[in-house]
Amino acid sequence: MKLLTPVILAALALVSTPALAQDAPRPAGYLTPETLPDAGLLLPAPPAVGSARDEADRDVFRKTRALEGSPRWALAQTDVPTAPASMIINFACALGADLTPQTAPRLNMLMSRIGLQLGAQVASVKDLFKRPRPYLIQSGPICVPASHELDESPDYPSGHSTWGFANALILAQMAPERSGQILARGRAYGESRVVCGVHSPSAVEAGRTNAAAIVAALNASPAFRADFEAARAEVDAARARGLADDRACAAEAELIAQTAY
Repeated sequence: MKLLTPVILAALALVSTPALAQDAPRPAGYLTPETLPDAGLLLPAPPAVGSARDEADRDVFRKTRALEGSPRWALAQTDVPTAPASMIINFACALGADLTPQTAPRLNMLMSRIGLQLGAQVASVKDLFKRPRPYLIQSGPICVPASHELDESPDYPSGHSTWGFANALILAQMAPERSGQILARGRAYGESRVVCGVHSPSAVEAGRTNAAAIVAALNASPAFRADFEAARAEVDAARARGLADDRACAAEAELIAQTAY
């Protein structure tokens, strides 16, 4: 039996709330089996054990264990939750806007619909490649509690990286004037998984490739485009209001600008 990824669990939590259950049926994904990119065909196989790239991944794991307790480690822990509400908060500085599920319900639902389908797609390709997570190959601290569920969810590709960069690409389309900041935040969101010790750099890079393919397919969906325009209106309104408190944004930008590994 396949384990549910954090992205699927977060999306299910959102659409299972009583208010949404009364107001609307559980949302389906935007893509059909024919239009959802096949990550098994799209992505290269993970690095072979003992290859130069595999050894480079292991070296990064060893070196990044020194980040435990640092501000970058703390940011990586902030990036662990995958619920749409958490994603909105994580991209607030990059967007220059405060958003919540209450002030941006269409954006929240857009992310939920994408998350349900994206999570299932990633779980399927993880099961195809079955690459163990880096902390299962080498010992070292990780930024989340160890669990059987995490152990059983393979490394490649990173679901967090796929999810974070997909949202970054979509938000960058909504706010092109902030695209550099938004895409940098999406990159850092994936890199946080390497800092955490739960994904390899190659898995994070594969996640970004997977995200780009999914967003390209989404942009060809009329239903997605309709919901995108409604969500963009919410983003535009939030950007006009600005950030209530941006004191932490400079520190976040400094961390994101640094190469984590």
